[in-house]
Amino acid sequence: MSDLFPKRWPAQHPDRIQLYSLATPNGRKIGIALEEMALPYEAHRIDIMAGDQFDEDYTKLNPNSKIPTIVDPNGPGGEPIALMESGAILLYLAEKSGKFLPSDARLRWETIQWLTFQLANVGPLFGQFGHFFKFAKDKTSDTYAVERYTTEAKRLLGVVDRRLEGRTFLVGETYTIADMATAPWVRAIEFYEGEDALDYASFANVEPWVKRCLERPKTAAGLKVTSFS
Repeated sequence: MSDLFPKRWPAQHPDRIQLYSLATPNGRKIGIALEEMALPYEAHRIDIMAGDQFDEDYTKLNPNSKIPTIVDPNGPGGEPIALMESGAILLYLAEKSGKFLPSDARLRWETIQWLTFQLANVGPLFGQFGHFFKFAKDKTSDTYAVERYTTEAKRLLGVVDRRLEGRTFLVGETYTIADMATAPWVRAIEFYEGEDALDYASFANVEPWVKRCLERPKTAAGLKVTSFS
């Protein structure tokens, strides 16, 4: 058994990819990818509310103490590899499986571009919107943060909406890791109770796209991996 496997979360199937995660928007990306790519895996729930991410066993894999993390016992050259950061994991799994990252050079770079857009923009800004709008609204008398992140989240929804005009998915007709990364974050707007604040219904292309993504059986299954309950 690989020394990378944390003792606190023992692997019952050490020949499979080990996923350490929780069903947050970032965590759900990898559950979706593993289901859609049909890669054998074993999931371990990392309860970030209980501080599991700071456990010494976990920080050996992910020194940033975030989710998700994977260990692939059959990594490059047949050697085990541990990976953190959802974007890197998505690219790794897509390359390993040969799925959901187009082989055509133009479409491949478009996919990487929109994946990077999610990582650098949608995730961080939506997360800040949710924090200040829902969780910290009674912790500050200053409305600056809510106004700032509401404005920026609306702007980003507009970017996604315009991109989807005339397209089924973010990269034309092809469902890719860019959709897997972005849809869970847009879906989180409902959890943040932010639909009205963001005027979500006005972005006519966004909700149908989210629905198309979530109607995929494997994507729907991936949302439930390492769920809260």
